Amino acid sequence: MTDAMTRFRLTDPALAPVAEKVLAGERLTRDEGLVAATTGDLLGVGRLAHHRRSELHGNRTYYNINRHLNPTNVCVASCKLCAFYVPWRCKDDGWTYTVDEAVEVAARDVDESVSELHIVGGLHPKLKVDYYEDLFRALKERFPWVHLKALTMVELDFLAGLSRISLDDVIRRLKAAGLGSCPGGGAEIFDEGVRKQICDHKTDGTRWLDVARAVHEHGLKSNCTMLYGHVEQVEHRVDHLIALRELQDETGGFQCFIPLAFHPENTELDHLPPTGGRLDLQTIATSRLMLDNIPHIKAYWIMLGEKTAQVALHFGANDLDGTIVDERITLAAGGQAGAGMARRRLEAVIRETGGEPVLRDTLYRPIEADVA
Repeated sequence: MTDAMTRFRLTDPALAPVAEKVLAGERLTRDEGLVAATTGDLLGVGRLAHHRRSELHGNRTYYNINRHLNPTNVCVASCKLCAFYVPWRCKDDGWTYTVDEAVEVAARDVDESVSELHIVGGLHPKLKVDYYEDLFRALKERFPWVHLKALTMVELDFLAGLSRISLDDVIRRLKAAGLGSCPGGGAEIFDEGVRKQICDHKTDGTRWLDVARAVHEHGLKSNCTMLYGHVEQVEHRVDHLIALRELQDETGGFQCFIPLAFHPENTELDHLPPTGGRLDLQTIATSRLMLDNIPHIKAYWIMLGEKTAQVALHFGANDLDGTIVDERITLAAGGQAGAGMARRRLEAVIRETGGEPVLRDTLYRPIEADVA
């Protein structure tokens, strides 16, 4: 038994080379990522990921005070994975806010403690780039202190085509209107065979990476994601992580990676089972081990649930997202956390794990504020 195996109390000898590299601070190969993602030694791979997390962040766990705003749920993409969208021309259950309506919806939940608005929605064929310019300007006028983290790579790509202008022009105009950074949604799984089964009408994986590259070239940070627990296989997940890692080597623009657990309820894939705790934790641990150049890994409590998210903080994650109010996308797929979580409770969740809560802004700068 190697010293690394003893130190991390590993039971799977296949993890020994992974452990040696973790101790040396070296990058894992694809094959080593596959070992981490498939080993039966869940606790062992969790210890390895927690070691890397601790080297980067100690026992600090980040969170923010944020709100979600979905300007529309009308979408032309009709992805099988989605319970949120309403098809274009369908009059039932859909909404599309005017700019004034969207600002008033945001105003219900935004006060001076809120540092971020997370803005995503459907691919609406009538909402061109000028709508989002007007929306961002109106939001910044009403809430000048709030950072606008808005529009996935899929939405930006769609806006460029719909508005018949270049992607660079879309990003430039939206940045001038108040766009501060971009969320990481829409990445799903980059493998095209998988995408054909779950989101065949959406921006493909290569284009998603191209759009992210363009966002970073314009000086904007973004997050990145991976949707797991549907029809993909383990090699698709590892290859997805490597593609993100390679782009990060090039641009340095990703600040956080969020593994997203698939919720099948109310989707066309509702015959699939939900993810289990083992897959959730092993995916988070593997992500921390593979993504050595992305500083933060998020345990998205909205999708994982409070208790699994707590355990994930010992499996490589160092961020819980935020207080989140009016989250509708996971709620539509059977999630139970759409009303958000109070700041006091979120800090208690972190402290129960032995962690130190750190209130942050969108760019991970600590914020000093009175607990409310």
